[in-house]
Amino acid sequence: MKVGKRYRAASEKVDRMTRYPLDSAIDLVKGGASAKFDETVELAANLGVDPRHSEQQIRGTIVLPHGTGKSVRVLVIAKGEKEKEAAEAGADFVGSADYVEKIQGGWTEFDAMIATPDMMKEVGKLGKILGPRGLMPNPKSGTVTFDVGRAVREVKAGRIQYRTDKTGNIHVPVGKVSFGKDQLAENIRTVITEIQRSKPSSAKGTYWKGLTISSTMGPGVRIDVQAELLRG
Repeated sequence: MKVGKRYRAASEKVDRMTRYPLDSAIDLVKGGASAKFDETVELAANLGVDPRHSEQQIRGTIVLPHGTGKSVRVLVIAKGEKEKEAAEAGADFVGSADYVEKIQGGWTEFDAMIATPDMMKEVGKLGKILGPRGLMPNPKSGTVTFDVGRAVREVKAGRIQYRTDKTGNIHVPVGKVSFGKDQLAENIRTVITEIQRSKPSSAKGTYWKGLTISSTMGPGVRIDVQAELLRG
């Protein structure tokens, strides 16, 4: 695959065999970001789990201390007082059957959906549309709840969802390259702590096989995750 000069220049500064201390890894990622836009910093964890077994499927939500740097458009499907609660919390779109029909017609101009449990019968009709886009509300991710105000505020503040894919990898955004070094470090350490806490008791052998951070257009930088875990 052909790569650009900027990518090659950034890659030359990274030793792919080295697991860097987190602070050094962040410096390399920030220094290697040369796009004209504010690149997203992404974390990729390779875990020693077998997602074919349901008890080893890791998923959940994390509220990043400093958010993701992305403006999130939130849709809430609810009725009555819960609609008012969602609107007061800052939801961008609030409704019930009208929005279900709108989505069935092809509208998906939102980044996250929250629904109250009593509306899930209607929302369930949207599975084929929302599922492939990762937008389907789920109790495990905190997006099916009667506490819509809190859910909206958390999503707006930078709550992210994580889950293992078929090969045991987790990919999540942890901020922007414009973030301060300390902000990125705190976000990343929050994710590491949560993934470690989610370790299945049935997982055998090495749990953390690899941990990498990168900017949207930059090379991956490996992190010494064991040093981070010992750091506590």
